[in-house]
Order: sequence, then C-alpha cells, then structure tokens
Amino acid sequence: MLMQVLTAMEILDDPAVDGRKVCDLFKDFEGVHAEYETVKTPRGKTDIVRITISGSDASAPVLGIVGQLGGVGARPEMVGLVSDADGAIAALACALKLAQMKQKGEELVGTVFVTTHICPDAPTKEHKPVPFMDSPIGVREALKLMLSRRVDAILSIDTTKGNRIAKKKGFAISPTVLRGYILRVSEDLLDIYERVCGTAAFVLPITMQDITAYDNGVYHINSIMQPCTVAPNTPVVGVAITTEVPVAGCATGASHEVDIELAARFCVEVAKYFGRRQIKFYDEAEFERLLRLYGDFTRLVMGE
Repeated sequence: MLMQVLTAMEILDDPAVDGRKVCDLFKDFEGVHAEYETVKTPRGKTDIVRITISGSDASAPVLGIVGQLGGVGARPEMVGLVSDADGAIAALACALKLAQMKQKGEELVGTVFVTTHICPDAPTKEHKPVPFMDSPIGVREALKLMLSRRVDAILSIDTTKGNRIAKKKGFAISPTVLRGYILRVSEDLLDIYERVCGTAAFVLPITMQDITAYDNGVYHINSIMQPCTVAPNTPVVGVAITTEVPVAGCATGASHEVDIELAARFCVEVAKYFGRRQIKFYDEAEFERLLRLYGDFTRLVMGE
C-alpha cells in the first residue's frame, strides 16, 4: 500500500489542501461516496471528510476507520506536512486502496466508512514531553461530525509519538474499549498484526484517563481513544503510529511512509475479515459477564 500512502501524502502536503481536493480523489470510483463539510470557528476552519466504500452485503458489519489528528499542517508556524498528519494519511490510504480493489472487482463483503478532517493551518498547544497539535474545533465536536453514521467497530489511527511509554518505531494496537471498559486485546487483531508486520505484536498501554473526555483536565497520551467518548456502545481499538523517541506532533519531516503503510495495511486486512464476521474486537460472553458483575461504566467516557 505504499503507493496509496504516497498519493495521500502528496495531496495533503499542500497549504491549499481542503476537503474538496481530497474528495476529488474518489470521484471516479463506482460504489464509493466521498463528501466533505467545512466547519468554521474563531480559531480557523477544517473540512470534515467522510468516505463510504460500499460492500456487497448491506447486512454485513460496517467497519469505521478514523484518521484522528489536530491538523495536517501548522502553518504559518511550521512549513510543510506535520507528523500529526499520519492518521489522516493512513485513513485516506485505506480508503483509496479499498476503492481501487472495488474497481478491480475485489469488493469486500462489509461496507467500510473512512473519516478524517483536513486543516493545513491548525494551531499548536503545550504538552509534555513535546508540543501537541491543536485544532480549530474541539476533539469531541470533530468526532461527532466525523462519526455521522452507524458503524459496528472503530479503528482509530493516530500519530502517537509525543510520549515516553510507547517507544518502538512502527505501530501499536490498543486494547478494545467499550462502554467505559478497557478490555483485553483482541486475539484476532493480534493475529492480523503479526501477519502484516512479521513481528511480535506491539500493544499500546492506555489508561482510564485516555478513555475520558479530552477536555476534562487530566493527562491523555493523546486523542487516539476519543472515539469511545462519542460512540461508547461501539468497540474502539487504537492504531498508534509510534517512534523510539518523543517527536512533536507539529514537527515536519517526521512522517515515516513505511510505518504509515504498515498501519494502513493492517486496517485494510481487518476490514476484509470484519465484514465477513470472521474476527471479533472483543469476547461478547466475557463482556456480558463483566456487565453483570460490575455494571455499566459508560458514564466514565461521556463528556456531557
């Protein structure tokens, strides 16, 4: 999928990039619907992009792939594509690969819904150990607009380089989060990770803070798990693009194409099996037992 990653990077590495230019990439694919919505605030604007690649069975489970980020650029402070753009690059590469597969006659059983937002001049904010990218709109507001349709599971792809605990170059997957529970890591997703990478799986360590609302004043590794706060009844797994040393989200020249390709290829492989109901994000029976024993923790992830 390196070709799709490079195509996405070239489109996004443009001070004039917007939702229209991204959606134009998909206009000639039959069975693929791409749309964008411009959102303006006193802090700037961003374009919410939503791409639906329809599957052959309308009753099959729908996988959501979220390219989570603050912005693809931090202009005028920084020149060029920022590290924080990796989530958007990977998500768009997934959409492009799936659209091309469909065009060639290799249609997936299940529909895949890909979403991200495009802001080439996002603000930055202080964070330890390195600065984070900010956004013209809040994380929760952006995700509500991005996740505008029902999906049955979510992969949230995000640059996760500004920390001291996920220290390996490549990508990691998180435990599954559902209704306020941090569940065990899916064995099926571990299998796919190891097939795709040819290495032992790398698991992102997340905490209760990471699955709470982003603006509540507690420390978060980043916004990778925030889809669980707007879709608490949907299983969410983070796909974290990582490095060995802390790298600021607003750093340029810090996107590693091969690492993004691995993460994107992992998501496409998950999509193939998820629509056919051949993999699970969590053990339903075990989760039901947790609910009977300890109750529902949805209140912990809801920001309202």
